[in-house]
Amino acid sequence: MKIVTTMKKMKYFLLMMVVAATTLVSCESLVDGLNDNPNKLTPEDVGAELFLTGAQLANIVTQNGHLNRIAGMYSGQLVGYTSLYSNIYGYNLSTVESNSTWRAIYVGVVPQVREIRRKAPDDKLLVGIAKVLEAHAIGTAASLFGNIPYSEVADPEIPDPKFDDQIEVFNSLLDLLDEAIVDLNDGVSRNLSEDIYYGGDKDKWIQAAYTLKARYYLQLKQYDQAYQAARDGIGSDDASMKFYPRGDETTSGDKNLFYTVLAGSRGGDIGNHGSYLMSMICPDTSWSRNNAKTNENARYWYYEIHEEGGPVNKGIIGMFEPMPMVTFAENQLILAECAARTVNFATALGHLNDLRAWLNSGAFLNDAFADSSYLYEAYNAADFASGGIENPDGVDPLQALLREIIEERYVSGFGTYMPFNDVRRLRKSDSDLIVPFPLNPGGTDQPQRLPYAFTEINANSNISEDPGLYEVTPVNR
Repeated sequence: MKIVTTMKKMKYFLLMMVVAATTLVSCESLVDGLNDNPNKLTPEDVGAELFLTGAQLANIVTQNGHLNRIAGMYSGQLVGYTSLYSNIYGYNLSTVESNSTWRAIYVGVVPQVREIRRKAPDDKLLVGIAKVLEAHAIGTAASLFGNIPYSEVADPEIPDPKFDDQIEVFNSLLDLLDEAIVDLNDGVSRNLSEDIYYGGDKDKWIQAAYTLKARYYLQLKQYDQAYQAARDGIGSDDASMKFYPRGDETTSGDKNLFYTVLAGSRGGDIGNHGSYLMSMICPDTSWSRNNAKTNENARYWYYEIHEEGGPVNKGIIGMFEPMPMVTFAENQLILAECAARTVNFATALGHLNDLRAWLNSGAFLNDAFADSSYLYEAYNAADFASGGIENPDGVDPLQALLREIIEERYVSGFGTYMPFNDVRRLRKSDSDLIVPFPLNPGGTDQPQRLPYAFTEINANSNISEDPGLYEVTPVNR
């Protein structure tokens, strides 16, 4: 029997996500006035705000879920030790591994945020938030998969949406983010409990929208536009978009997603012991990035993942540890890289040192690691001159600075798609900047994308098979 595409199940799952969201946020107040019979619940019975939490939960799965861990393995940051993750780590990746993320995007996010816009067109705060969420989820899909359905999705008259060109999708999302910024500027912040990211703070949503613009311009290699967008992007860690786990220790389903995976059936299957990332920030390796001005000891222990799972994980995958999605560090490093490419050395170094000042405050650590040693002293031009601590091989100083910025993106981007996106973006145009982690040992091809979902391949007449892990996507050709 042919599997029905997720596009054709939207209304059913839309309602299920709303029910899940109302349960998470408030078991009583959010359902006041609704019909007591859940079998009679329809989208018209639900206020626009109630679609928001469900969309945000689905976006968390998109940004921090299964494919995020796969991207981590394919960028030298994680290691698959046994079972499923061992097979994936060996590049045996089935299209079924994309099913949950594909469903989160095309069922959990897009139809819900479109419903918000339909139900509350004059609520500029909600409409702006909805557009940013759509741009975030679809932008991640385009980054990971390449050409994707977009212009025809969520249209009941088009059961099999066409696959749009990846670059066209990014350009559409940049337009959508511009619309969102206008809407948010016209909107009014308010206490919005359904907004589990920013609580209805329009200024933080505007900053996130600009950082997403900068991210997509960066992936398009339009570095001057990326720099201009990032100048209005996330300006402090307080405005970073993160998933903050909730509840208490006895409840499940609402904790750090990586913690949850290891605490369940995948304990021992995946971690980062032996990864290139961890060897890079360890002081005892020949390629360690520690130097007279950089001590990564605290970040090493904070990043360490105990693959057996459980409460021993108190760092970046601790039960209640926030999971990054769009961050201050990302925005600062876009500013630094793009300034190096389009402005000048001094401006780029200033942006990098702004991030290092934040790192040197220890604000990136939680309380369990606050007493660990760390140092991120400001760099100066001499450090990147030939023979300086960041230029032992005598390359051009600007190139040495760019190399350090990309390296910092690799380390600061742990837990996000940034390292995987960077290695694919830079492979053709700037291969000398890529962090030289071992990839696909013994193979000549390197991962360029992740596969389309099996459910979509099986149901959408516009696609008959996945083009494969090594097919370069349009933006990186």
